[in-house]
Amino acid sequence: MDVLAVPAFDDNYLWIIHDGRYAAVVDPGDAVPVLAALQAEGLTLAAILLTHHHADHVGGVVELARQAASDTFPIIPVYGPAREQSRIKGMTVPLHGNDQVDIAVLGLRLEVIEVPGHTMGHIAYHAPEQAMLFCGDTLFAGGCGRLFEGTPQQMVDSLSRLASLPGQTAVYCAHEYTLSNLKFAAEVEPGNAELHARITRERARRERGEPTVPTSIALERQTNPFLRATEKEILDSLQKAGRLKELDEVSSFAALREWKNSYK
Repeated sequence: MDVLAVPAFDDNYLWIIHDGRYAAVVDPGDAVPVLAALQAEGLTLAAILLTHHHADHVGGVVELARQAASDTFPIIPVYGPAREQSRIKGMTVPLHGNDQVDIAVLGLRLEVIEVPGHTMGHIAYHAPEQAMLFCGDTLFAGGCGRLFEGTPQQMVDSLSRLASLPGQTAVYCAHEYTLSNLKFAAEVEPGNAELHARITRERARRERGEPTVPTSIALERQTNPFLRATEKEILDSLQKAGRLKELDEVSSFAALREWKNSYK
């Protein structure tokens, strides 16, 4: 099993999971680069997996399903969040938390995790046998998604679910935001040595033109401030900045997210 990153728009990654013959595509916001990648790799599309309704994640679904249809898969199933079905054109298989997706030709079993916050129906896909997580815009490398629809409590709960996965789990998020996220992380937790080592590594990758994702659950636990909102240094930074009155996790997370929204 391999995962191919397909760059799209300014900073999106569209993910193709494949075995050299068959493929599943995660969040195809644009059909054109996905179709090109499938053709270049000689892959037959077997499934489309969606995490949430935003256009940069679902905009290419209808065209992709139409053009990638084959004798093997004349109708390509399109999986996505049941709570957002009315907002996603072309979705055919609505999913809830704890559902399971089996893509037989890939030998791929995916567990569905509900992760509201960025949007109300956002879901993530966890492949336990391959130790992979496709989490859309919920957890980023060094950060998390904005709260466009959900509440801080929902996002804290969602991030906690993802952070509880095995540390070796590879995290395939949907955007190249890493350096910006880590700059903010260093602002709020300047004494984190592993964070500074990570910044050096990720800068070198970007200078070589390489993606900084996938990351891992273990690395995010060590360096992502949104998974570390109750660490003393982060709490101290929030208080010094006049952004925090209550010391509970949800208040700290909300203060961090609000600070990051306007951070330059």
